[in-house]
Amino acid sequence: MRLLGLACILGGWAIAVAGLFMTTATTGRIFIACAGIAVTLYGILGMLNGYYLERAIWKK
Repeated sequence: MRLLGLACILGGWAIAVAGLFMTTATTGRIFIACAGIAVTLYGILGMLNGYYLERAIWKK
């Protein structure tokens, strides 16, 4: 789960960076960057946070 979260974070970053090369229109770049940010936030807050909350020190 941790590796999947890291892959999701890197994938979101790659989407945002790839948007610079996909289009020259500013509006298109904004939407692609927002999609990359959304994927990255899902990886951080959804996957990695859930992984660490399952193994939290106060739950032992």
